[in-house]
Amino acid sequence: MSRPALLTSAVTFGHLRRSFPVRPRAFASTSSKDGRAEVQGSGRRPINYLSHRTATTVHIPDKLRTDDMPAQVISGKEISAGIRAKLREEVQKMQEEVPGYRPGLAVVQVGNDEASNVYIRMKMKAAEEAGMNGRHIKMPQDTTQNELVTQINQLNADPGVHGMIIQLPLDTTQPIDSHLVLNTIDPAKDVDGLHDVNSAKLARGNLSDCFVPCTPRGCLELIKSTGTDVDGKNAVVVGRSKIVGAPMSELLTWNHATVTVCHSHTKNLDQVCREADILVVAIGRAQMVKGSWIKPGAVVIDCGINSIPDATKKSGKRLVGDVDYPEALEVASAVTPVPGGVGPMTVAMLMQNTVENAQKALQKYKASVWNISYLPLRLKTPVPSDIEVATAQTPKNVDDLAREIGLQPHEVDLYGKKKAKVSLSVLERLKDVPNGKYVVVTGITPTPLGEGKSTTTIGLTQALGAHLKKNVFACVRQPSQGPTFGIKGTGEDDHHGDGDHGDQPHPLDRSGGGAAGGGYSQVIPMDEFNLHLTGDIHAITAANNLLAAAIDTRIFHESTQTDKALYGRLVPTKDGARKFSPIQMRRLEKLGITKTNPDDLTEEEVADFARLDIDKSTITWQRVMDTNDRYLRKITIGQSPTEKGITRETNFDITVASEIMAVLALTTSLADMRERLGRMVVASDTKGRPVTADDLGLGGALTVLMKDAIRPNLMQNLEGTPVFVHAGPFANIAHGNSSILADKIALKLVGPNGFVVTEAGFGADIGMEKFFDIKCRYSGLVPHVVVLVATVRALKMHGGGPKVTAGAPLPREYKEENIGLVEAGCSNLRKQIENALHFGIPVVVAINGFATDTESEMQAVIKKAKEFGAFDAVICSHWANGGAGATDLAQAVERASQQSSDFHFLYDVKLPLEEKIEAIAKKIYGADGIELSEQAQAAINRYKSQGFNDLPICMAKTHLSLSHDPERKGAPTGFTLPIRDVRASVGAGFIYPLVGTMSTMPGLPTRPCFYDIDLDPDTEEVKGLF
Repeated sequence: MSRPALLTSAVTFGHLRRSFPVRPRAFASTSSKDGRAEVQGSGRRPINYLSHRTATTVHIPDKLRTDDMPAQVISGKEISAGIRAKLREEVQKMQEEVPGYRPGLAVVQVGNDEASNVYIRMKMKAAEEAGMNGRHIKMPQDTTQNELVTQINQLNADPGVHGMIIQLPLDTTQPIDSHLVLNTIDPAKDVDGLHDVNSAKLARGNLSDCFVPCTPRGCLELIKSTGTDVDGKNAVVVGRSKIVGAPMSELLTWNHATVTVCHSHTKNLDQVCREADILVVAIGRAQMVKGSWIKPGAVVIDCGINSIPDATKKSGKRLVGDVDYPEALEVASAVTPVPGGVGPMTVAMLMQNTVENAQKALQKYKASVWNISYLPLRLKTPVPSDIEVATAQTPKNVDDLAREIGLQPHEVDLYGKKKAKVSLSVLERLKDVPNGKYVVVTGITPTPLGEGKSTTTIGLTQALGAHLKKNVFACVRQPSQGPTFGIKGTGEDDHHGDGDHGDQPHPLDRSGGGAAGGGYSQVIPMDEFNLHLTGDIHAITAANNLLAAAIDTRIFHESTQTDKALYGRLVPTKDGARKFSPIQMRRLEKLGITKTNPDDLTEEEVADFARLDIDKSTITWQRVMDTNDRYLRKITIGQSPTEKGITRETNFDITVASEIMAVLALTTSLADMRERLGRMVVASDTKGRPVTADDLGLGGALTVLMKDAIRPNLMQNLEGTPVFVHAGPFANIAHGNSSILADKIALKLVGPNGFVVTEAGFGADIGMEKFFDIKCRYSGLVPHVVVLVATVRALKMHGGGPKVTAGAPLPREYKEENIGLVEAGCSNLRKQIENALHFGIPVVVAINGFATDTESEMQAVIKKAKEFGAFDAVICSHWANGGAGATDLAQAVERASQQSSDFHFLYDVKLPLEEKIEAIAKKIYGADGIELSEQAQAAINRYKSQGFNDLPICMAKTHLSLSHDPERKGAPTGFTLPIRDVRASVGAGFIYPLVGTMSTMPGLPTRPCFYDIDLDPDTEEVKGLF
């Protein structure tokens, strides 16, 4: 059976433009004119061997053809050896740039065709010699088309694979459409150049953006090695196969030859061939083209490889090409031998194509600036409502955004056209990319007037991206849906705060997790941002309530069954045998029981294993829902007659108060989340031992419910730069920051010169302190800059200004110039700057301007901020002007990020719990000390005995004052911080002392927001949502 000498492969014309060594007897010199290497020898003129842009030379006779001189033999073996040697150098250079980086070539084979085995061994050897990572995926003959497609898609998604080929023919017993299979390969990895996309690009002459099949590309290299200028020459290609003939003709056409394609229906084939200056033959018929068919002096490239009988050979046969080689030598100026001509070049081009594609991938990997399109703003005065601003802007499709920022298609799962989930596998792909600059936005102590942290976070990223052209990501919390229908902000006409505060006297994190910003600095689409998003909060609700149901169910069953019956149901007999599940093995290990056969446990061990003996008075796990419902703050469960009188008082929390939300925000991987969920403590048993989710058998099931929620949600802001919206824990009973995973992925995507801006809930004394001492402790990330948001109005309140009542006119003190009040209120600014400097990070103060602020008031704040140690203080107008209003802030942040810092934590986690609490109270709040109630001290003692002393502290206190008293503004001193109780979120990984009473279920006001919310049935546009 005849077989063409191509070994399936192809490549984009890329970065390898080098000179390759040729025959040993030649020597190379460099031309002083153009730097090209030349090979010279006595009595022979130099002929350039061209590799696209550079040239080396080979020996050929001074005359192209004479009667007494045979044709030059074009040694593909020698030329390919030079190419492969240069490839080794290129691979070494890549590994010097990024240690461990290797071009990856995957060859997929179906069956065990012996000829294919030979070819694949050649390819794998060549890949190994070049320092590449060659992978041979051998699939059985009975592989189905679907199985093959699945394998190809896995390789498409593998960032370590830069080139993929399907070895043809497929040796299969199943019906497989080879055309469909080839088109399943990602065109960006199709180094054979056989995908329809690459074929079409080649046909249109788009050589710089396609893979050319390797045999044609190798043939062109061989032609150029003779010194032949293809431009203007008559070229004849005999054969029109998809693999050689057709792409060869197109390649010659776009190198400006005049090309004729011949095939089995061509009349007078010999006459057509005699017109060729360049003759390429690929027909699979032994020695068909005779010397009489060849124009004297022509260059002949023989792509065929055929087996013919030969009694002189030990095997009884020998290999020949499609051209009668001895006759061709008498006529042509240059001829390729078979074997040793085109074949070695095909393999070399496959390696070169893969290396070039790896170089392209490396350049993208190292790219310093995204190729991103920004969305222009059309500003209006006065600024319309947030929802009107948001709906007036048309977002980019999120898959376009994902591509712009360097995400690969398999790393993005679309949820409609405007939001998507991003895979954690990005971290593995970009593990060697240095992180970008890490910026946290916080604020002075909040007031009902609103300071605008979320608005500043988004405005800053719009400025860094759309105006300073930096790679930048915002990472923000996902808001709770409950307060969205309850109340947001104060309703003041000129208020543009971040929605953290409502109209209740001392609300509990009214954001319910975060906010979209406001004015012309928002995340869009804002209705989707504030409502279901991708269902993360619903997943938390399901997981949380499954655990709550398991607690009460276990209490019920333990109270109604004997030890033996309970054990029998927990470890049932299946197929005649009993077996512990993996999660039950964890419980046995916790109890110190080393037996693995369920029938070997003693009665005492059976009782200890089967009975959790939950002390109902210690249950801390509550049911949750994502709706403000005050009547669920205290309920009685178990009142149905079927529950046999086993009732207890409990309550509902709002979903974002669940520890699972905090776990989501602090987890660093799927495996880490599994461990955190499993070790969540829900109660104590009657012996005082902690009862965990794993004890209830639920750790794995909870992880299954959360497996999609762990992936960050990709959205965008009004000017088209990316935003991760992920996790929304409360900022008092939890740490009030978006997820570690979102920050980590964003830091890799922006690269070393980019910025990631995240927001910490409430003021610097709460959200920022927890950002440093909890989030950064678990993430291992080191921040570069703190942006501290302040407003003139809020400082006036801290300076003694009158109270603000929702719905009432704003007092004149906040509308008229009053520098005295501003300077008095700067005591709070000073303390919060000091709090940031405790951690060794430079501070930039962002003065979020309002129309009522005067220049003198704002300059007074700038002066004070610098006196207090801020790196800089700038005035911002991003609410009214978008990113353009925050460019000064962005430039200040960029300068601050270049400053040296001395980041450190506030306390050592090994200190006793009491000392860690006291460190925060004294250093951050300005207290003289702490006072522990008996209940708090008992809780501390219990947690120490249970092994939880080394967890960080998450203080739960009012956000409206640095002290425990929300009425004390400014920077109070001379107070002792009372600790009412201490609780633990062991799965999340912190202890939270309670300062005062915390409500975890918001209620609805007299006139909730839902009065204004509606939907246009024709356009499906949301109305009145802010």
